[in-house]
Amino acid sequence: MSQTNSVARSLHDVGLAAWFGGSLMGAIGLNGASQEVNDPTDRARVANAGWGRWTPANAVAIAAHLVGGAQLTRANKGRLASQQGVGSVAGAKTALTAAALGATAYSRYLGQKVMEAEANQAESSLGPDGLPVADATTPSASTPDEAAQAQKQLKLLQWAIPLLTGGILVFNARMGEQQRPSEIAKGLFGRITPDALQK
Repeated sequence: MSQTNSVARSLHDVGLAAWFGGSLMGAIGLNGASQEVNDPTDRARVANAGWGRWTPANAVAIAAHLVGGAQLTRANKGRLASQQGVGSVAGAKTALTAAALGATAYSRYLGQKVMEAEANQAESSLGPDGLPVADATTPSASTPDEAAQAQKQLKLLQWAIPLLTGGILVFNARMGEQQRPSEIAKGLFGRITPDALQK
């Protein structure tokens, strides 16, 4: 493996690991633990602070994954074109990556709406000091409608992101297997004589 591929693979894999692990820890740890905060008006504030700290690191992780992935695609363009099965797995992995990016961006948008609702509630002289919620992704009866709708969507998206990025990890493992000499030979032979592999 060349130095360029080592760096690209490291960027790709470490970035993906952080994206997957951070989203899973956020859903299970941060969002789940927010219900342990005694004051319901502080729960959103605590969760928002945690996600606010994680967001820049997550953006760096995603960028590293994408840069590394682009370099690996360029380095393996010959295999993508000539080895049977590689292109279809790469296409599926790309589709999952696009879906994960969309889910992550939309989650950030919804999270920002909850953050703004929490800030507005805290500034108001009327009512509670913060946004009253059951936990980071579950509204209470007192949660304003717009924030409640955002939370309900976040409740689903918090699991969609680790599911999608976990799927990328599975495809990544399959692509690693496709680099075995036996798989390369089988894929090249199948590209030349596809009928032979169906018998």
